[in-house]
Amino acid sequence: MGAGTGTGDESKPTMRDSLVRAAFRLFLDRGFEQTTIDDIVSLAGVGRRSFFRYFPSKEDVVFPDHDGCLAEMTAFLRDSPADGDPVAQVCDAARLVLRMYAADPLFSVQRYRLTREVPGLRAHELSVVWRYERALAGHLRERGAGRADGALRADVVAAAVVAAHNHALRTWLRAGGEGDVQAAVDEALGYVARSFAPRQHDAGTDGVVDADEEVVVLLARRGTPLWRVVRDVEGALGER
Repeated sequence: MGAGTGTGDESKPTMRDSLVRAAFRLFLDRGFEQTTIDDIVSLAGVGRRSFFRYFPSKEDVVFPDHDGCLAEMTAFLRDSPADGDPVAQVCDAARLVLRMYAADPLFSVQRYRLTREVPGLRAHELSVVWRYERALAGHLRERGAGRADGALRADVVAAAVVAAHNHALRTWLRAGGEGDVQAAVDEALGYVARSFAPRQHDAGTDGVVDADEEVVVLLARRGTPLWRVVRDVEGALGER
């Protein structure tokens, strides 16, 4: 469910949703820095204690849906089949974030514009993105624990997934939420999936080369002319 929306009955929003709505109304009218928590609770018709029951700070009310989305992503990855493609799994996990944004385009666009105007919110947003990236990388590290390059690959793939997802998402947000963001994100994530998809010639998790991949070993004395080495290699390959 997108932030700032009700629970299905728009005439009876939850207290949490009322706080988000009141906050964004004030942020858009007055500006983020000029709005206080007292202003928000006054407009929402609740007390300060109610605000802090849901949000640790004024910045957190701008990102009310990310904790839930991160929990959903973590559960999704945890329950992913052990024999599945980890890269495809983290790409699918990123689509959960897209679903959150696409559920309420108006709110998402308003938040995007607000974060562009307030440096503190931009920093807060980056910390949120980092948490998503760490969740993806953690899954990839676990599934690639047997690879010699498992940790490096996990960090690179996770960063690529986040970059691809955010490129398509932010392009859509800059356009005011117009266009097919699902198709754009699918295209962007497709580049990542194809780039890091398992290949038959990759070494297995135990580091052993596949049986159908030939290895040529050539021994030569120090000082052997390069032309002779090349000739001998070509001859060995020609005899396969």
